[in-house]
Amino acid sequence: MRRRDFLGALSAPMLAQSAPEKSTAELLGHSPNDKLLMVHADDAGMCHSVNAATAEALTSGAVQSASIMMPCPWVSEIADLARRQPELDLGLHLTLTSEWKHYRWGPVSPAASVPGLLDPDGYLWRDVRSVAKSASAPEVAQELRAQIARARHFGIRFTHLDTHMGTLYARKDFFDAYTAVAQEAGVPCMLPRPSGVPTEELRQYPITAEHIYAKEREGFVLLDRLVTGVPGRGVDERRASYRRFLRELKPGVTKLIVHLSMDDPEIRAVTNNWEQRWADFQFWTSSEARSLRNELGIKPITYR
Repeated sequence: MRRRDFLGALSAPMLAQSAPEKSTAELLGHSPNDKLLMVHADDAGMCHSVNAATAEALTSGAVQSASIMMPCPWVSEIADLARRQPELDLGLHLTLTSEWKHYRWGPVSPAASVPGLLDPDGYLWRDVRSVAKSASAPEVAQELRAQIARARHFGIRFTHLDTHMGTLYARKDFFDAYTAVAQEAGVPCMLPRPSGVPTEELRQYPITAEHIYAKEREGFVLLDRLVTGVPGRGVDERRASYRRFLRELKPGVTKLIVHLSMDDPEIRAVTNNWEQRWADFQFWTSSEARSLRNELGIKPITYR
């Protein structure tokens, strides 16, 4: 096992026997001062522009990990990459929303079996609040299992699960379905230590610190820190934000979520945040990003 490995390094017995003050980095065998960073690209499979950027960033080592939206129209393209390069760290971005104005998708499950997941137009709801209001926990669990089954059908050897737009943190029974399907699949799901998430983000969801720590006691591995975004829209603003993020990175296991795309007519038609996605791609594939991580002694880490 490589020193930078994540998933295979921890087990429930190890967690139970370890002192609670130890970070995940220490449980992996690193020193308390080591800075371990996973740059993780969300939304693979959404469209070709996102796939192209994600593939380039992953295969070059610019980002360490990515997750796939199984209901989306371009999922077969990223699945082809996953089959050709099974060593890549690809998870499933469990998706219960379809947020864009004109580019929409529905569930993997038969629509008639999950009516609470559907908006009046037959697509997944655009926002988390609507899912939390309309869907039942059994419908959510069914759809999560359908997305996992579809990934296996495509030959994707997924390494982890996470949640698109945080929907699976919107209700306690959704959260329980999320962790249950992760256990069934035998992979970790994205769970941060409450101390490693900004307070204002925690307040958006009903999942408490005790809910998270209860999962740790069951054997789930917690990220020391989760960073879901940085300020800025254009290349210069986001470059400055990422420089600051890297220079201020604390010891432990940190997962940074980025959103990548090329700059092309497709992504400009899909979303008005294309500029941020293009800026993320430009920074993380730059020699500056690689040099700065090396200069600061930041070590890469994956779910493999």
